[in-house]
Amino acid sequence: MLNVDWGMLGVNPAVGYTLGIMNATATTPKPPPANTLYYGDNLEVLRRHIGDESVDLIYLDPPFNSNTDYNVLFAEKDGTQAHAQITAFEDTWTWDLEAAREYAEVLRSGLDRVARCLKGMHDFLGGSDMMAYLSMMALRLIELRRVLKVTGSIYLHCDATASHYLKLLLDAVMGPDNYRNEIIWERTTGRKGLRQFGRVHDAILFYSRSGSSIWNPPTTPQTQATVRGHDLVENGAGIYRMSDLSAPGKGPLRQFGDRLIAPPPGRHWQFDQEGINSLLDEGRIAYSKSGRPRLKTYLTALPGVAVRDIWTDIHPINAAAAERLGYPTQKPEALLERIISASSNEGAVVLDPFCGCGTSIAAAQKLGRKWIGIDITHLAINLIKVRLADSFGARIAGQYRVVGEPRDLASAQALANQDKYQFQYWALGLVGARPLASEHKKGADKGIDGRIYMTDAAGQTKSILISVKGGHVTVAQVRDLRGVIEREEAAIGVFICIDQPTAPMRKEAADAGMFQTKSVANSSHPRLQILTIEELLSGKKIDMPAQQEIRSFKQAPKAKNKQVKDPDLF
Repeated sequence: MLNVDWGMLGVNPAVGYTLGIMNATATTPKPPPANTLYYGDNLEVLRRHIGDESVDLIYLDPPFNSNTDYNVLFAEKDGTQAHAQITAFEDTWTWDLEAAREYAEVLRSGLDRVARCLKGMHDFLGGSDMMAYLSMMALRLIELRRVLKVTGSIYLHCDATASHYLKLLLDAVMGPDNYRNEIIWERTTGRKGLRQFGRVHDAILFYSRSGSSIWNPPTTPQTQATVRGHDLVENGAGIYRMSDLSAPGKGPLRQFGDRLIAPPPGRHWQFDQEGINSLLDEGRIAYSKSGRPRLKTYLTALPGVAVRDIWTDIHPINAAAAERLGYPTQKPEALLERIISASSNEGAVVLDPFCGCGTSIAAAQKLGRKWIGIDITHLAINLIKVRLADSFGARIAGQYRVVGEPRDLASAQALANQDKYQFQYWALGLVGARPLASEHKKGADKGIDGRIYMTDAAGQTKSILISVKGGHVTVAQVRDLRGVIEREEAAIGVFICIDQPTAPMRKEAADAGMFQTKSVANSSHPRLQILTIEELLSGKKIDMPAQQEIRSFKQAPKAKNKQVKDPDLF
């Protein structure tokens, strides 16, 4: 069993879960302005920036390494193990002193039901990675309930590895009476299990804050399968349903064209004469073999079918999907559009505390909602900024703000010293470039950290290669970038650095020549450009063709009858 010094953590394990609530701030923060991206730990952001009952809808897809061996997740760990930094593609949670502190904070939160629930899990799971994950989630779920309006709802996306534990936590935090659904989403097909049935679904746990939550029942279009039991006929105009035109109760004869027809015995026609005439004009009446009038209703005109809690009609993102960014946990926008439409109204505030590549943000923007996104990596913030620009145009940048990013040279240098990859992601975001998949593989990137695609006047795809350096820079690095530009026949190369470039570096860049574009302006652009962080922070941009020619996150165009493979997708 894990040996934790509870006294050091300020907790009496016998009574700790009944102590008073721990407040992170002295005053309740005001509701944040709409459309904000926060970089940082979502627990700190929620406590510092998001006000009580200020959010209408919460969707979260918390990272979890479900590919890890099942037994490893439940193995107990030494509590003195160093706390591992969580990164975008290493979604692991480790039971260590940091996890033990989070667990202890829940016990002394004053929320008796939540504390007892988590303590029971600890009694069962011990100091395992799963317990670290649940302790992390418990603290954040408490804060998420605080910021949720009384009419709001929360959707937690997870898989079968932890869904049963998370449901217990949500019962404790939200109240079992506010449980609405466990939605089953078929996220993949055709998976074969070696020792079990193929695991093809995720669970989405849906809870409301109260019994008065916003609810707009979603529907799907009628199909031949959903109208089974009715007479279906297909003609050139489509498929239509034949149904009875009469109803119980006696009624008069009606004129159908040149015929006066009585309803069946004991029944009446559902429409008056004016209604019958209108249906005839619309071609909505057909006749059975016996000459009895029948109502024609095309499938497209039928009321939609109510969506139930098993979703097999929203397909996962495939390799050729237009919205694919290559982010490993990316969800389809249709999934988030259904959730957002069902549990919020236009103008509502949608919060995603683990926003990743920003699917919920893009869906909320598309549906006319306000949004708040939080993520702990600059990679995610970069992805979202460029995704929004690709989807809604460059002007979208003026419609939201980013909190937590470096704003001056000193904070940029601090980030570079702390984590060179997060610095790269942030710097790439300054120029609207996407990071490459291979930057963590030594030597695989050839000094290239990001790329921007653009299309010239002839429809040919060209690329702008980006190299980011946070430390000491040399002319050799600029020379290497020039070599990659020439080898890959790239349009432009951009060397981004913190230090001021030397005279030999600038000469090497100048010697690379110019890139000529055949746009309307018939302009030319330096083939190799050096930009400092200070210049970028002051507003300087890459000297490149017109904005309408830029294609940042979109894949290279398809060749005839063949898709061009983009090796840089994650």
